[in-house]
This record gives sequence, structure tokens and C-alpha cells, in this order.
Amino acid sequence: MMTRWTALPKHIALSAFGFIMIYPVLWLFFGSFKKNDEIFGNASLLPSTLHWSNYYDGWFAINELPFHIFFGNSFLLSIAILLGSLFSCSLAAYGFARINFPLKGVWFAVLMVTIMFPKQIIIIPQFLMFAELDWLNSYLPMIVPAWLGEFNGAFFIFLLIQFIRGIPLELDEAAVVDGAGKVRFFLLIMLPLLKPALFTISIFAFMWSWDDFLSHLLYINSVELYPVTLALNMFLDNTGKTNWGAMFSVSFLSIVPLLLIFFFAQKHFVEGISTTGLKG
Repeated sequence: MMTRWTALPKHIALSAFGFIMIYPVLWLFFGSFKKNDEIFGNASLLPSTLHWSNYYDGWFAINELPFHIFFGNSFLLSIAILLGSLFSCSLAAYGFARINFPLKGVWFAVLMVTIMFPKQIIIIPQFLMFAELDWLNSYLPMIVPAWLGEFNGAFFIFLLIQFIRGIPLELDEAAVVDGAGKVRFFLLIMLPLLKPALFTISIFAFMWSWDDFLSHLLYINSVELYPVTLALNMFLDNTGKTNWGAMFSVSFLSIVPLLLIFFFAQKHFVEGISTTGLKG
């Protein structure tokens, strides 16, 4: 009994901290049912009246384009980046972890150094390069670099290397005895063993791509190609006539996929992080 009472302050503190962390999401959700004057003029979290029309108004607010177009664009872009990150980073990690080549240590050090560089330092060179390739106003400037390992590639490669180092080398030797080459070994043996780490990378890649705003703003000009992040930005009106209730409704819907991923994939996510971090 005493143990339960001594643990009570800890549970109260954790509950209070959890409520503070989730409060912005709750405020966004309940604000999606309020009118503008109630959102900023009423301190109460709960709306006095549920205005379901905010969801309809928000869904069809952007130039008569329904928001499912923007959600479809975001899913297309995020999934393409996710697949590209898995392809390029798994190959690079396997090479660093299992294949000996000249200056391997030097190139690995260069790879790790790139983690410290902010993305903003390469924006101008990349933009000029993609302009020369006539890739502007398309998804290619975001998808192609992911397939080449540029989209947070160093971080993903490092996670996979740590995981691969925990896989016994005897598997490689047995594959050589059985006559399997490196490509066959990678596809049939290594990739299935990498599932926990690949699952973790998939979650990171999807969430970071879904939430990306700067890259979308730089390279996409046509409204019909906008992902959700850019479409939400169109709600802001310099004249002060922004329909905040409609904006909140679509904003909440835009985080629903991320919330679902968290609730249904957190077990695999924690497993991938823990096993990756413990590999020496």
C-alpha cells in the first residue's frame, strides 16, 4: 500500500506533463468546431456550440479544389520519398558495414560530418541545379535526391549500419559457401533481418516528408500540385479575414495520418530504435 502512495506523485507529475504536451492538439481539435470570435475571445477549451460546417468550409476552401487532392499529393510525395530512402540508405549501409573498399573510413567520416550540416546551406546550389534540369514545379527535386540517399540519408545510413553490425558475420560466410553473391545475400537474407530498422526509418521518412514545408515552397508553384502543408498556408489572409475555424479543421485532419502511425506503429518504432541503438 505504501508503495502505491509513494508512486502517486510520480503518476500525477507524468499525467500533468502529458496533458501539457497534448494540450495544443486538444486546442486545435476543439478550435476546429468554433467560430473565429470564440477561438480568440473565449478562454474555454470546449466550444459553446459545435460548428460542423467548419470541416465542409475548410475542405472546399482553396480555389474550389477539395482537400483530398492535396492529401493525395502529400501521400504520393511522402511514399515516393520513403521508398527512395529505404532503397538508397539500405544499400549504402550494407556497403559500409559489410564491404571493404578503398578509403572506407574516410568516406564514412565524411558521411557522419554531413549530419552536422544544416539543410539550408545547400538550398541555393540545389535550386540552381534543378532549375537547369527544368525540374521546377514538379516533385522530382524532392523524390530523386531521396533515391540517391540525400533525404536525411546520413542519419538513416548510420542507424542501419549500427543494426547490421549486430548481425553475425557467420551468415555472410555461410552464404559464400552456398554460392550466394553479395547482391543475392543482401536481397534474400540481409533485408528480411533489417525489418525493425527499416520500419523505424519508414516512420521517420514519412513523417518528415509529410511535414516538410520549405522544399515544397521552393519547388512547387501550381496549386493543383500542392501538398497539404502548402495548401494550409493558403488559408492565411493579409486582410485579417482568415477563417480560423476552417483552417483548424483541415489542420487537425492533416495530423490524423501521423497520429494513426504513432498509435499503430509505436511498438515497431520502439523495437527498431532500441535494437538499433544497442548494436555495437
